[in-house]
Amino acid sequence: MDRKSVPADTLVSTPARTAGLELWGGIECTHNRVGENYFSQLEWTGHLQRDGDLELIANLGIRALRYPVLWEMLAPTQARPDWSFPDARLPQLRELGIRPIAGLVHHGSGPRHAPVHSSRFATGVADFAAQVAERYPWIDAYTPINEPLTTARFSALYGLWYPHGRDHRTFVRIVANECKATILAMRAIRRINPAAQLIQTDDLGKIHSTPALKYEADFQNHRRWLAWDLITGRVGTSHALWGYLTENGLTEHQLHWFQENACPPDIIGINHYPTSDRFLDENTDLYPDVIPAENSRHVYADVETVRVRGDAPGGFRARLMEAWERYGLPLAVTESHIGCTREEQIRWFAESWDAAELARSEGADVRAVTAWSLFGSFNWNSLVTRDAGYYEPGVYDIRGGEPRPTVIVSVLQTLAAGGKPDHPALSQPGWWQREERLFETHRAVTARANPRTQKKIPETRRLLILGSTGTLGRAFVAACGVRGLPFHAVTRQEINLTDPLAIESKLAEYQPWAVVNCAGSVNVDDAESDAESCFDVNSEGPLRLAEACAAQGAALLCFSSDLVFDGRQQVPYLESDATSPLNIYGRSKVAMEEGVLKAMPAALIVRTSAFFGPEDDWNFITLTLRALRKNETLRIVEDVFISPTYVPDLVRASFDLLIDSAAGIWHLVNAGGCSWAELALFAAKECGIASGRIVSCSHHEIPEPARKPAYSVLGTEKGQILPPLEVALANYARSVRL
Repeated sequence: MDRKSVPADTLVSTPARTAGLELWGGIECTHNRVGENYFSQLEWTGHLQRDGDLELIANLGIRALRYPVLWEMLAPTQARPDWSFPDARLPQLRELGIRPIAGLVHHGSGPRHAPVHSSRFATGVADFAAQVAERYPWIDAYTPINEPLTTARFSALYGLWYPHGRDHRTFVRIVANECKATILAMRAIRRINPAAQLIQTDDLGKIHSTPALKYEADFQNHRRWLAWDLITGRVGTSHALWGYLTENGLTEHQLHWFQENACPPDIIGINHYPTSDRFLDENTDLYPDVIPAENSRHVYADVETVRVRGDAPGGFRARLMEAWERYGLPLAVTESHIGCTREEQIRWFAESWDAAELARSEGADVRAVTAWSLFGSFNWNSLVTRDAGYYEPGVYDIRGGEPRPTVIVSVLQTLAAGGKPDHPALSQPGWWQREERLFETHRAVTARANPRTQKKIPETRRLLILGSTGTLGRAFVAACGVRGLPFHAVTRQEINLTDPLAIESKLAEYQPWAVVNCAGSVNVDDAESDAESCFDVNSEGPLRLAEACAAQGAALLCFSSDLVFDGRQQVPYLESDATSPLNIYGRSKVAMEEGVLKAMPAALIVRTSAFFGPEDDWNFITLTLRALRKNETLRIVEDVFISPTYVPDLVRASFDLLIDSAAGIWHLVNAGGCSWAELALFAAKECGIASGRIVSCSHHEIPEPARKPAYSVLGTEKGQILPPLEVALANYARSVRL
């Protein structure tokens, strides 16, 4: 491919300390090697194929973007790099007015011909950096190697990534190679663009411990600075790790090289997560589910500090101030992300921003906060050691094919415009600050040592749950407690949904920011003999509720059913498929959908099916398994196909969509339809219960008052949010008490 020429005089200007915090962004682009396999986040998230992503990023108000120009991806062999991807995207960023921070290696182990533990790695990175700078001379900010210390730990101490080392000598060799590569890369880049900046990132978790393990905590706390110390030339004979480094393979000549070729970052990038800080405890019996670590003196548990310490030490402010006091160099939060429920995601980012502002007020030169994982990330629950398809949404959710904006978009736009986010969920602390985060063994001790008063939540910022005693209502109440969402819960008797004045009165009394309606009728067969009551509760009531919510500016979530379809097709029904119910109940739900969306187009309606959960004694699976344990014979239909749905998954996804202000009809079911008989067999197998007394039969052999579709499996065109059915059944089996 011909070189794309860009005039060298069109360099992006880089200001000194900014008047206020800048909003930066980042795309999760880990390109790591496990064994002989290379895993690519850019492929998994689809960013490589989507041309419109950069316009979405520009709409956030982002000033700079950490962007991948990855050595291993563009030049996996010794052949010339394939520049087609950066050639298409980098000029577009420039046109959009976004400053790219080019990342060359992101948790990478190097291409096969120059692996990270070889002597060829550092010069290979430098050669590639020179090619990037020659091709794009206007780029003036680089992160040659993202998180070198963290990458070295994962690759050489924990054995997770290639070369899968588990020893200190391999670790020392790799971290030195990465730091040397960074220095050589910046030297090569600055020959072409002397103004190019080094923005050097790493995780900065702090280690805490019991008194007995203070020596180990001290060592690891020295080690957490090692990459920055090497790059800045601070590792001399008096450095705390000099002996450790020389004992594990580095010569004095190699260490002096770093002093003689110091390359202090222009900006130190701090990456930090709620679980970055660690606690070491030799009392391993307190943590039966934790695999112990060990050194030459102790076997110990290595756990998240936030789960054992009531004072919740750390956070971004503390880490920023530590880096400022150590180096006196400009700082940025270069990753702020948490893989959790939506309200926790916005709480963490808001806290990161506030921490950066506080550090600035205390004298630290903090330039920016970076919204990381703009399009989410895959498989970090296994530290990217396997491709299991596990997805964590980011600022955008890509599960529907096209990126869907989450509530984080509005939070970022507000901050970029100089405002302060005002979402009801922000009134509560994140899970990392609430007492329930603590291990049970530490909760009582911590409560006595650190009594504190919970923040009082204004009544006007609560959620209203209708039908709080039903299966869904109880699940939403429980979820509010787990997610730290203040709420009011009322029963069907406390609010008459057929009375518009009663609805208006309750909404005026509670002033909710959102209403979750779980108060519908669920008895399909009884509806055939009492259509009027069914329509009153399932159709007229929600319509009046929608009118009242629209008038008072409250969001609304209602639930519908797979029974809005007639079962004539044999492929999963999508949201846009025409409805054609076979029974009174299904017709009441269609009337609800049409009436609610006409009165309130911004309402969210979730269609679901055959839900089951560990706290519900009356669902099909629980009743079936209990009967099998009693050796009862069960006749179960094998020719009616449905979408079993695990209630905790349903509630979690519904809450996220509600917080995102999603609107219209969504299908939320666990992926994988089956017949009722198959569901019984699957559940029995998962729970270890004999299924020999299940007798399959046709639905014609078990007549029911309400006619039901033979096939009502739900699919989705908006993105499969809930996990597969087999995962849901495994979670049910672990949680249920039969």
